[in-house]
Parts: sequence; C-alpha cells; structure tokens
Amino acid sequence: MSRLADLSRYPHAQRERLAFIDFCLYYFGEVSKTDLLRQFSVGSASCTRDLALYRELAPENLELRHQTKRYHITPSFVPLCNHEPEILLSRLSQGMGEGVNQISPPGEHCVDAIRLIHPDSNTIATLMRAITQRRAISVRYHSLSSGETERELVPHVLVNNGHRWHVRAYDRRHGEFRDFVTTRLLQVHELAQAPNTEQREADSAWQRQVTLTLVPHPALAHPEAIALDYGMTDGQLTLTVREALVGYLLQQWRVDCSPDARLDPHSHPLRLANHDLVASLTNCRLLPGVAP
Repeated sequence: MSRLADLSRYPHAQRERLAFIDFCLYYFGEVSKTDLLRQFSVGSASCTRDLALYRELAPENLELRHQTKRYHITPSFVPLCNHEPEILLSRLSQGMGEGVNQISPPGEHCVDAIRLIHPDSNTIATLMRAITQRRAISVRYHSLSSGETERELVPHVLVNNGHRWHVRAYDRRHGEFRDFVTTRLLQVHELAQAPNTEQREADSAWQRQVTLTLVPHPALAHPEAIALDYGMTDGQLTLTVREALVGYLLQQWRVDCSPDARLDPHSHPLRLANHDLVASLTNCRLLPGVAP
C-alpha cells in the first residue's frame, strides 16, 4: 500500500524531503531533524515543518522518542512513497543523493544489458534496519542444497555480485558467516540486538584484505587486447579486495584459477597469476577451475 498520490499537491523539493523521511524510517528505522539538515540545504524551520507535515500525513508511521530526540518507525508503518528496489539499492550502495526518488526516467542512450535480480522493497527495508541497528533476523530460507529451512541470521552488509544481491550474515544454525541470496529470504522478521561476536567486526573473511594479481590467459594469441580491456600495467593488474568478495570478483571477471591454466581462454580471458593465494582462502567454491 502506498500514499504516493497524496503528495502531488506539494512542491517538488518538499516531496523530496518527505520521501527522505519516509526512506530513513523504512530502511534505517529512524530519522531526525539533523538528518534532514545534513541531507538538504534548507533551514531548521523548514525541516521542522517537513517532519510535522509527515506526521500529519502518516501519524501511525512514526513516534518521537524524547530520550533520543529522534523519530522511530512503528509496527503499523506503511510507506508514504513508492521506493523502487532497483533504484534504492543503487542509492544505498553509492550513498544517498539529493533526495531518494528518481527525478527523471532512464535514458535511451545508456542501457543496462542485464537487469539485476533484486528482492522486494520490504525485504530490503527489514534487512537494512537490522544491519543499521545490529539486530538479528528470523527467516525462512530456500537453498539448493537444503530446501526450505528456518534460520536466525545477523546481517551486516548487502553485496551485489553483478547478477543478484546477497546478504552477508552470521548464520546461527551453522555458527559461521555465510552469504545468502536475498530473493530466497521469506518471512523476514527483526529480532533482538545481536552480540559483537556475530557482527561485522567478527567476520574474519570480511575484515581480511587479499591481493590478486591478474594477467591475460597464457593461451591467448593476442593478450595485448585483454591488457587494454583491464588497464593493465606491464601485462598485469593488481587488485586488493576483501576475502569474502574474492569469489564473486573472480567468477564475474571469468578468471582462470586452475593451477595449470586449463580453462578455455575464450570464456576465461584472465588468469590468477598468484595462484598460491588459493590455499589461504576460506572458501574456494566460486573460483573458476578450482575443484570444490
């Protein structure tokens, strides 16, 4: 349910500020006048009026907690605006812009060949609130190996692997940090705040940085073309990434990670030159050419 049509009589700039309030409540669980002042170049009085107007339009959406001087989401919250998943995920990953609504339609001269598979906005909102407030969640999760199972997860980041969105989370069922496909999460509910041992700072694979050295596949007849594609220097490209993201990057870039460069160079034009790194990784399941 959305009340988007109710905002049409207000000026565009004010609609943007109302959308921002709605966004913060929905995806972070709270908002304050300071947040508005930080986001928009308007005076304190205008921010006060915007919050008052939002309370008038949707009084059941928020409550003021005097001890924090912040407005918090209520269980009866219904979005005032229509937050499109593809747009908001882009904004969340790149940082908020001037407001949160799409101002103009996508251009006809710059087109994504493949649209990302993304979850619905309510799933994203619940995940973002849990991440921001360091809470656990209960879910029903569908996996290819186990089918449908009940899980308690402690999410700490959303990750775009180039094809779909995953959430990195501590899995209480297995006692370790894992990645979960967001579209396979059903009946997502927030639980209590989780201990530090289940939070991002305890995720060693997320905290550890590893260095990858990529080169054109040795079986290519003209490796210079690949060197140009990837902006290589002296025929190689060095990247430093989080260990938890290594598999996604090497799979997306189609990097041959086999010890003898045996994969087809036309489907895997890059090779992992520092192959000894593989032995130190906690999860090699996604690495092309490495047996699970």
